Amino acid sequence: MRWHEITVYTTEEAIEMISNFIHELGAGGVSIEESGTLNKPRDTSLGQWYELPLNDIPEGRAVIKGYFAEGSDTEAILQELKQSVTQLAEFDIDTGEPTYEWKLVDDEDWANAWKQYFKPLRITDRLTIKPTWEEYEPQAEEIILELDPGMAFGTGTHATTALCLKTIEQVVKEGDDVIDVGTGSGILAIAAAKLGAKHVLALDLDPVAVSSATENVHLNGLDDRITVKLSDLLQVINEHRAAGESTALGVKLPVQVVVANILAEIILMFVQDVYEALASGGSYIVSGVIKSKQDMVQDALTSAGFHVTEVNEDQDWVVLVARKP
Repeated sequence: MRWHEITVYTTEEAIEMISNFIHELGAGGVSIEESGTLNKPRDTSLGQWYELPLNDIPEGRAVIKGYFAEGSDTEAILQELKQSVTQLAEFDIDTGEPTYEWKLVDDEDWANAWKQYFKPLRITDRLTIKPTWEEYEPQAEEIILELDPGMAFGTGTHATTALCLKTIEQVVKEGDDVIDVGTGSGILAIAAAKLGAKHVLALDLDPVAVSSATENVHLNGLDDRITVKLSDLLQVINEHRAAGESTALGVKLPVQVVVANILAEIILMFVQDVYEALASGGSYIVSGVIKSKQDMVQDALTSAGFHVTEVNEDQDWVVLVARKP
C-alpha cells in the first residue's frame, strides 16, 4: 500500500496545533521531528538522560509529517490545512512562515516506525509513561501509565501534557471525582485515576480519541473507574442534567477537579460551564495555554468567579490552577 506523505516545515511552538489539525483531517498517522541541537533546555531534575540525535533542523524549527491513504484528495487536504495554520496567527501562534510539500511513499511499516522513538518517560518521581510495547521494571511506589496513543494526540512528551500531569499529581486527592475535557489518548484521566480519583469522566469530540482513550483505559485495568464519552466540551453533562440522569457519567456532580488540556481559545468558550460543574473548593486545571494568552485566560477565569492559585511554566506554555470559592 502507498500513502500520501504531507510535510509541514514550521516551528516547535506550533507543533501541537498543527499535529491536531492533521489528525482531524483524517491522517493515518503523524510524525514529528524537532531540532537536534544540544542547546535546547531539558529537564534533568530526576536524572533523565537524553540521547540527542543531531540533524539539520534549525533551532526552534520542526518538521511534521502526516500520512493519508492513497486516493485521498491531497489538494483539498492541503488547502484546508493551510487555512487552519494561517488562522493560528490570529492567536499569536508563531508558525514561522511554514512551507508544505507532499509525495507518495510506500508503506514500509511507517505506521509503526515512530514507536522506536517513544520510550518510557519519567514525568515526576512517581509518574512514568510506559509504551505498551516496551519492557520496563518500575521502582517502588512508581505509578506506571500504560499507553498506546494510536492516532490520538497525547503521549506526555509535549510540554503541555507533562505540565498537566505534574499538576494533576499535586491537585487530585484520594476519592475525588474528576472530569477530563479533551482527553485525547486518555493519559490525563488514567493518571488521575491511578493517583486516587474515585471516578474520572473523560470527554472528547473526536471519535478516534474516544476509541483510543477507551483502549488505554482498558490496558490500565481502569474500566470501572473511568468513563469515556463522546462530547463537545461539557455538552454531555448538560444533556444528562436536562434529562435528570447522571449515573451513566460515572462521576457525582458537582466534581472536585476539572482538567482541560486544550487551546486557550477553546477554554474561553466554556469557563462558566466548568464553574457550574465544580463543587465549592474544587480546582480547575487549565493547560494548553501559550504564554501570550495567559492574561486572557486568567482574566476569563477571574471574571467567572475563580481564584487563580497557581501558575507553572515550561518553555512557552503555562498551566493554571483555578479554585472555585
